[in-house]
Amino acid sequence: MSARRAAFVLGSLEVFGPLSMDLSMPLLPRLARDLHTSDSLAQASMSVCMLGLALGQLVTGPLSDRFGRRRPLLWGVALFTVFSLLCAFAPTIEILLVLRFLQGVAGSAGVVIALAAARDIASGAELARLLSLLGLVGALAPILAPVAGGQLAAVLDWRGLFVVLAGVGVALLVVSATLLPETLPPPLRHAGGFAETGRRFGVVLRDRLFVCYLLVGACTGTAFFTYLASISFVLQDGFHLSPQAFGLVFAMNAIVAVFGSLSNRAVVRRAGPARMYVLGTTATAVAALALLGTVVLGLGLGLLLAVLALVLFCYGVISPNSSTLALTGHGERAGTAAALLGMSSFAVGPVVAPLVALGGSPELTMACTMAVATTLACVLVWATVRPRLRRSQDAPPAGAHHADDAGAQHGALH
Repeated sequence: MSARRAAFVLGSLEVFGPLSMDLSMPLLPRLARDLHTSDSLAQASMSVCMLGLALGQLVTGPLSDRFGRRRPLLWGVALFTVFSLLCAFAPTIEILLVLRFLQGVAGSAGVVIALAAARDIASGAELARLLSLLGLVGALAPILAPVAGGQLAAVLDWRGLFVVLAGVGVALLVVSATLLPETLPPPLRHAGGFAETGRRFGVVLRDRLFVCYLLVGACTGTAFFTYLASISFVLQDGFHLSPQAFGLVFAMNAIVAVFGSLSNRAVVRRAGPARMYVLGTTATAVAALALLGTVVLGLGLGLLLAVLALVLFCYGVISPNSSTLALTGHGERAGTAAALLGMSSFAVGPVVAPLVALGGSPELTMACTMAVATTLACVLVWATVRPRLRRSQDAPPAGAHHADDAGAQHGALH
């Protein structure tokens, strides 16, 4: 596939997460009234969907290593369509919660296989450039989904939105079936059952460098989900912005993250994924600490937004390089490795959001959490990731398929 075609097809598959969770946001209060339930249970329908997206990747990713990418993907998208339609007819909140979880499990196929397929067709700096393009979807979809949901809410009820989601599933099924070729040839698939799948998880988790990437990713993911969970309270309750002004600021922040991904794509071929990863993680921690200082010193909304934009710009740089480096050396286990990466990222959200809500001042809670999380990520990168990259030789971990990947991973540090 050409880079543009791959970015379009694989980027389309990454909308499962934002669409599944954010499209229904404007109609949660109406959903609660119609099903005679509480607001908290209505909101839980989003949390269980995110949990399904996290856990489902641990199943779909290894399956794609065994059967190839297309078959699990097509089954997953088809089941996502079916469960979305069933959600539209859910008679009770209990049944809806079960269906939303299954919808997330099915949708996880698109998320994890998009990353695994990208690893199949590219490596090193070229993979980082491709993932930077996919990152544009990841940054824009959380904005467009609630906006689209708000517009649809004017003409549809919450059941109608799930019918729309089913229609999106049909469209993505057509895109996947017609435009995405098989990226994992049969000789590279494994033929084992549960034992072989468990062994592959073990091989990936015994790669200490991969585990370091997981831990750093969990820290940066914590900072990002803290931002998502807190920013509406910070701007609307703390600084009294109108919903329209908040929407504008949220959109601008997402555009800044897009520029981060584009900037990474422009320079990563020359600088290398490792150097961009270290630089991005360090700059994120510095920006988050500046954010904390801005809040503590009460320096005003303008400076707070400027520093927050810098944090999100750096996040746009970190994300594609983190995935690139973590998947290096695991070409034969790309689905399994991508599943662990995706699970760690999606599992953070349902935990972080309610914990952050327990804090006092929303801006101070947000700034403290983001500063601590990104500082810990920076310390992990400098204390564990960077030294291991320097010590690693040109040979990848035992059993890896692409022998040139380790050099692509760490060469830029020398």
